Amino acid sequence: MPTETMNAIRLHEYGGPEVLRYETAPKPVAEPGQLLVRVHAVGVNPPDWYAREGMPDVPEELKPQVELPLIPGTDVSGVVAGIGAGVEGFAVGDEVFGMLNFPNSLQGNAYAEYVTASAADFAHKPAGVSHEHAAAVAMSGLTAWQFLIDLGHDVPSPFQEAQHRPMPFGPGSTVLVNGAAGGVGHLALQLAKWKGARVVAVASGGHEEFLRDLGADEVIDYTKQRPEEVVRNADLVLDCVGGPGSRRFLDVVRRGGSLYPLYFGEFDDEENARRGVTVTSAQVRSNGAQLEEIGRLLGDGTLRVAVDSTFALKDAQAAHERAARGHLRGKIVLTVA
Repeated sequence: MPTETMNAIRLHEYGGPEVLRYETAPKPVAEPGQLLVRVHAVGVNPPDWYAREGMPDVPEELKPQVELPLIPGTDVSGVVAGIGAGVEGFAVGDEVFGMLNFPNSLQGNAYAEYVTASAADFAHKPAGVSHEHAAAVAMSGLTAWQFLIDLGHDVPSPFQEAQHRPMPFGPGSTVLVNGAAGGVGHLALQLAKWKGARVVAVASGGHEEFLRDLGADEVIDYTKQRPEEVVRNADLVLDCVGGPGSRRFLDVVRRGGSLYPLYFGEFDDEENARRGVTVTSAQVRSNGAQLEEIGRLLGDGTLRVAVDSTFALKDAQAAHERAARGHLRGKIVLTVA
C-alpha cells in the first residue's frame, strides 16, 4: 500500500531561511499514546531557526539528536484526525493545541499539514480562540508559566546547577518584565497582573499603548531610559532578552527578590549571594496539563495573545525573514489551508 503524503516545510541542509523548502513528505501515523492532528496553524519560535541553522552556538554534548531532512517547529493548533492506542481524553474531531516534543528534540515536525506527538503534549483548544492564536501561545505561554507560576517538573537544567523554583508573588509585589512586547514578555506581563502584581514593562516607546492595554502599570522606553537606573526594589525581574546584559538588573531587585533571565547570562554566584538575589533560569518543557490551564485563561479573556504577522505555510522562508528583522509585537504564525 503506497505511503500517504502531505505538504510540509523541510530542510535538507542547515543555513539561512532559503534552506526551508515546501515539498511533499510522508504523512505520519499515530503510534500508541499519540494523536494525529490535522494542522491549521503553526507558531514560529526561536528554536525553529536554531534548528534551521544547525544550532551552531550549542555545545555538541547538549544538542538534541536530529536527522535530515528535518521538518522544524513545535507549536501547533488543529483538529484530531487519528488516535493511537491507549489514548484517553481526546476524540477524533477535537480541536487541540500544543508544544510538541520539546526540549527532547527540535524535530516537533510542526511545519506540516499533519503531525503526530504524545497526547500528553496537547490541550483542548477553547472554542472562542482561533487556531492562529492558540498556536501562537503554546511555547511562549508555557515559558511564561514555567518561569513565573509553576515549573511543573524536576528535570535539571543543562545550563545551571540550581533548580529553578518560581517565587510566590501577588498583590503588593512589583514585577518588571524586560522585552515586554515580545512573545513571552506580553504573556508574562498578563500573568503577573492576573496574580495581582504591579507590573513595570520595558520595551521600545512605540509599544506603550499596546502594553498599557494589556495591563502594564508603568512602561519604560529603553531607548530613552535605562530601567536599571530608574527602578529599585522590584520583587521579581523576568528578563525576556537575557544574555550578558541581564546582570544589570541586579540593581533593580530588592534583597530577597529574584531575577530570571530567559537566556542565561553572565552572573557571579558570590555577587548574587551578597546582594541576596536569587538568579535562576529554566528550560521550557512540553506540558499539556499546563496548556489546559493557559487555555482556560485564554478562553475567559484573562489572557490575550498578540499575533505580529501571519504567513501561509509555503511562505515559511518569509516568516523567518520577518523574525530576523526583529521588533516583533507578539508572535509570528504560519497558516495551513
